[in-house]
Amino acid sequence: MDSLSQLALAGGLAWASGIRLYATIFIVGMLGRYGYLHLPEQLVVLQHTWVLVAAGVMGVGEFLADKVPGFDSIWDALHTFIRIPAGAFLASGAMGDSTLAAQMAAAIVGGMITGGTHLAKSGSRAAINTSPEPFTNWTASAGEDGLVLGGLFLAIQHPLAFLVALALFLALVVWLLPKLFRFLARLVRRLTGRGRESAPATRA
Repeated sequence: MDSLSQLALAGGLAWASGIRLYATIFIVGMLGRYGYLHLPEQLVVLQHTWVLVAAGVMGVGEFLADKVPGFDSIWDALHTFIRIPAGAFLASGAMGDSTLAAQMAAAIVGGMITGGTHLAKSGSRAAINTSPEPFTNWTASAGEDGLVLGGLFLAIQHPLAFLVALALFLALVVWLLPKLFRFLARLVRRLTGRGRESAPATRA
């Protein structure tokens, strides 16, 4: 695997882990197991039967949890502590036989990419959950499923195109996150009543 393909695989795994961690592990593991993708030595473990079974079971659970408005945000909050280190590990492993410094750099940057995609996903889904109907939530979830599949395909088959798309995506995340945080802060203030102006006192 050449350097460009390694970078694209590292970026693709980190990016996809922030959206669908277990599906990412399962898909890449299956591709490696059946010879469609040559995995670096550090990631060969993803092909192991027990890893595939665990990722498959958790992937089904994540697929279902992500379709339930409200519960999806709880799931995302819990996975803040799982997706980011897992994305960093996968990005580091994708660098294969590169130097230790390159693997460490990939872990640091990979963790940042995973964190960015995770925060963008969880923040946008929390905003969507303010809608009383479930259809927007289901549409967003299905869109994320397709986005992960398409992104992984692009990272493996067209690495340069994926890296360009990843750079554009990260720029969008940098622009979007402050707006999401402000929206969620306003929502919290409204729910707690802190943003409510006190009614003017009436004079006798």
